[in-house]
Amino acid sequence: MRSLSCVIVLLAAPLILGACGDVPGLPTALYPNRTDSLVSVYALTGTPVTSPSGYLIVDRRVVRTDIINASFDFVFDIDSLGRALLFPTGAVKLGRQSGAQLATVPFDSLRFAPSGGYQVDSAIVLSVGSVVALHSRSVQCSFDYQPVHNYFAKLLVLAIDTVPGPTGRRIDLRILTDINCGYRGLEPGLPRS
Repeated sequence: MRSLSCVIVLLAAPLILGACGDVPGLPTALYPNRTDSLVSVYALTGTPVTSPSGYLIVDRRVVRTDIINASFDFVFDIDSLGRALLFPTGAVKLGRQSGAQLATVPFDSLRFAPSGGYQVDSAIVLSVGSVVALHSRSVQCSFDYQPVHNYFAKLLVLAIDTVPGPTGRRIDLRILTDINCGYRGLEPGLPRS
């Protein structure tokens, strides 16, 4: 169900639909949005290369970044000041594909991914409690062969461990992913167009 503000905007200017929710004319969503309650991602530096430092939205999983042809939308690190950093692909010189932006609302209140304003070339500093809206690299959808769509997600930073060691230098997250092409819904369950 769309929020009342989206309905009012839609009645006044139908072309603004993407700003409130999903792209018009999408096929029925196939994949329910999924929330992973605890995802641990290790710092890109100062941890073993076998520790997953990246996250791939389409596969809904953490990934190692040292493998040839490794595919990820974001990597995480902890800098020398102990700050947790989220890097979209452009910030690690892999093209301005994925994006992130800090949200100003709680995790459960972020119902739609924003249509713009994502950082693509620089890191975002995270703290415990930070909520971030994310979009994946461009994807090619079965209903539209131009790769102009993205998958969307949101994350909540649960904990940041900056202590070196086998289980340290880690960021613990809660992540909700929407892997339906063009859909911006960030609530649990099957998105509706």
